[in-house]
Amino acid sequence: MNKIRLKYSKTGRAKYMSHLDFSATMQRALLRAGIELKYSEGFNPHPYLSVALPLSVGYGSVNELMDIGIVSNKLPDIKTISLPEGIEILDVYRAGRKFTEIKWIEVYGGLYYNKEISPNLLTELGEVYKKQSIVISKRSKRGIKELDIAPHIKDVRFAFSDDTITIKAKISAQEPMLNVNDLLSALDENLKPVHTDINRIDLYDKGMVQFS
Repeated sequence: MNKIRLKYSKTGRAKYMSHLDFSATMQRALLRAGIELKYSEGFNPHPYLSVALPLSVGYGSVNELMDIGIVSNKLPDIKTISLPEGIEILDVYRAGRKFTEIKWIEVYGGLYYNKEISPNLLTELGEVYKKQSIVISKRSKRGIKELDIAPHIKDVRFAFSDDTITIKAKISAQEPMLNVNDLLSALDENLKPVHTDINRIDLYDKGMVQFS
């Protein structure tokens, strides 16, 4: 099987597309572009499509990866692939390193409040993530469990820009997989924003080398 890797962004309205809907959308777009997909064998064959780290609904990314099995030895022309608003293929190349090597994700975006932002807010937010232990309740397939996320946060920084608090953080991508909701659930009600606009911007391996 010839395996290619698509680098793409998923922003705007596309942020609210579920993982299953997104996979189905990509499959249809590839077939419309005349790309012959490689299918599994057995009674229920399905095309080989594998997303590196599925996004939570409501969160976007400018650096997502998907591996696709195709029949041809040639790389497809991404200009022939027509996708809905908010989804853009940025590059296509031969698949290389395994997605299991991704260790850290980097996120960046704005935190929005209904109240006036006090000068102390940046300090108060930063203090939350300096603690040796940050225990949250996290939902898993086995139910809700307590998880100390402090060891799985590499860096969290806040800044004030254009009347908005921005956050930039590197958090664990796998084992455990943390998302922005997990990060913000550590905040008490006085510090929690009423709205966020946060995107995943980069992927790293355990040595903090950018993953592609």
